[in-house]
Amino acid sequence: MSSLFLLTPHRTISPLSLSPLPKSLQLLPPRCQIQARSRVDAQLTTSTSESERGVEFTTGDLFYRRESASARDLAVLLSSIAQRRLGRGLRVLDAMCGCGVRSVRYLSQGGADFVWANDAFEGCRPRILANLSSVTPRFSRDARRWVITHFHANRLFCECYLQKEFFDLVDIDSFGGDSSFLRSALCVVKIGGFLYLTSTDGRSSGGHRPSRSLASYGAYVQPMPFSNEVGLRMLIGGAMREASALGYHISPVFSYYSYHGPVFRVMLKLGKGKDDDISQYGFIGHCNKCGHSQTFSWDELGQISCPCGNAKVLVSGPLWTGPLHSAEYVGEMLELAREWGWAYSNDKNDDLDRLLNVMIDECDPQLPPGYIKVDEIAKQAKLNSPPISTLIHALKMEGYAASRSHVEPNAIKTNCPMASCIDFAMKIRT
Repeated sequence: MSSLFLLTPHRTISPLSLSPLPKSLQLLPPRCQIQARSRVDAQLTTSTSESERGVEFTTGDLFYRRESASARDLAVLLSSIAQRRLGRGLRVLDAMCGCGVRSVRYLSQGGADFVWANDAFEGCRPRILANLSSVTPRFSRDARRWVITHFHANRLFCECYLQKEFFDLVDIDSFGGDSSFLRSALCVVKIGGFLYLTSTDGRSSGGHRPSRSLASYGAYVQPMPFSNEVGLRMLIGGAMREASALGYHISPVFSYYSYHGPVFRVMLKLGKGKDDDISQYGFIGHCNKCGHSQTFSWDELGQISCPCGNAKVLVSGPLWTGPLHSAEYVGEMLELAREWGWAYSNDKNDDLDRLLNVMIDECDPQLPPGYIKVDEIAKQAKLNSPPISTLIHALKMEGYAASRSHVEPNAIKTNCPMASCIDFAMKIRT
């Protein structure tokens, strides 16, 4: 919630009134500037108040999704862990900050000493300024805590690189499937730092625009039954390609799919030096005849077929084919969430606790890309869907790796062939 400063017993003004108007408004005649100031102040005092994990802020008429709070929770948990590991405050760049909620949370909860809040739309400035001012002054002990700018992302990254401004965490909450900023963004991440990427391009991940996914992420994606997980792997693979071109390598810390949008988010850690091992950057095939999926390496191109004998296998790639998360980091995030009271191990209705636990299960290196919907197993077996927990237990008892999928609640991830999954389902139901 934006705080108000009392100037006299009879008059209050918003924090914005103590700062310059945006440049576009400064060009107006004085009378128009006064009118613009009045409209901005009125907007602030009548703005919508929101709260996330005890942090209050305002949104006004700017775009804001409550459903994305979990994604912000994950980012704040990771940034706080990074701060503890480094033993110092983080430098964070929030490249598309909107109303500034992420910047506010990085400052108040994520262990950030300095946050650069940027949004190309200058109309966001009053809201960002009010929200950041309510958390901490711009300067503290002669150190700048935050700054606000209004540049297009690519220009901002290039300017930062030229001025040797580097960051421990760069957060890009973008809309659509624009990947033109990937390389320039990687250039301003410190070695050992993190890049938080977002995409809402569900049509490309669904295989409906393979030429677009090829242009944006270097992957030719075709329709597959686990397209939402493909969206995460497409995003990681695209960043991996750009990092390699710059002489770096990346590894996923966590990957998070959210159905609203849809929204694909990946937190990546940047490492120095190219990784010549491409065993986790390959192709995913799916057989529409039997429902089996598997990965293929670059050496296997030209030899692709399904164990059922079908040679017409749908293939997408190249994509990231390794684990979607780091078990080490996600485990620490779960511990910290419980320490802060954000997750409760004895509460089955706690979404964050459940999400992080499923992510930990998904870290099993034996699990291949993709998932199998239990309803599809039941359909092919011509019976009612077995309980997911029972099916997973049965698979593990036979030595297979199996877990739930955070992407699709009614699905399992397993290295068990589809035909065997059908047999297990029939045994459970009989």
